[in-house]
Parts: sequence; C-alpha cells; structure tokens
Amino acid sequence: MEEAECKRLEAEAIELANRATDLEAQAEDLERYRSEFFGRLRDVLGNQEGVRIVGDRFVFASEVLFPPGGYNLSPEGEIEISKVADILRSVIGDIPPSIDWVIQVDGHTDDVPLTGHSKYADNWELSQGRALSVVRFLVEILGIPPSRLSANGFGEYQPINTDDTAEARSQNRRIELKFTEK
Repeated sequence: MEEAECKRLEAEAIELANRATDLEAQAEDLERYRSEFFGRLRDVLGNQEGVRIVGDRFVFASEVLFPPGGYNLSPEGEIEISKVADILRSVIGDIPPSIDWVIQVDGHTDDVPLTGHSKYADNWELSQGRALSVVRFLVEILGIPPSRLSANGFGEYQPINTDDTAEARSQNRRIELKFTEK
C-alpha cells in the first residue's frame, strides 16, 4: 500500500473517531437535559393522581386530560399540559443546537370499540386525535416550537395491561410524553 493511501486512511479513521466522540458527547448531553426535564416534571407532577412515571416517559391517564370519549383537552388537562410546557421552556434555551430533540406525544386507548363517535371511526384515530390535541395546544396556545413535537396514535395496540377488567382498560387509556432524539 502506498504511503499516501495509508495517510489518507489514517486521516479518515481519525475523523471517524472524532465524529464518534462528538456523537457520544451529544448523547450524554441529551441524557443530561432529559434527566433535568423529567426531574423537574417529577417534582411538579410526580405525586398526582392519574400521572405515572414509567422509565423515561410521563404517562397521563386520559381521564386527567380529556372528558370521557373526548378528544379535546379539558380545562383541567390544559392546566396539566401547561405545567409540562413551563418546565420545557425552562430547559429549551440550555439545550445545544447540535442536539436534535423532540417531545414525542403518544396517544393510547383501551380495546373497547368506538360506537357512534361523530369524528373518529375507531380507537386508532381517537388516539391520534388526542395526541394531536395535546401537540396543537402546546404549539398554538403555549408557544412550543412545532419542530420540537410529534403526535403519534397507537390505538389499543400497545396496552400496558392486557387484563379484561375496567381497571386494565383505564390504565391503557393514556397519553405518554417522551423527551427523545429525532
């Protein structure tokens, strides 16, 4: 192998190692901001009925945010989401531009089929509508940048409790918030 080719390969290897180091540092930074964000949320929302912390997600029971069968945030739900936005705004400015983050809003329902609902054909659409309702409130009313949010609907297809009970169905009706990388 020619000396010039060896030097080129060596330079490429060094560049790749530097990029890997940069990515590791960004991942550590994201984790630090995620920890700060969820730590503050835990302080504000952690002991509240209908709000659970599950791993790296905040889980709101649908009843905390929406009227039964509804897809628009209730006044109480708006208050809860406003608390999240206040904390998010307090950390946004500290996050370096190199970290491409997003708040993922995931809607989930129980497995009881929708009947007679005028807007949504099924639970999948309802879960998407609820997640979108949270995202639109965060953007349109609270001023969170839309590029930092995503709305996802999972319907009844990701239950956290598969028992055939009212309690299990209630646990499955939820909105999850996750601070993550795009």
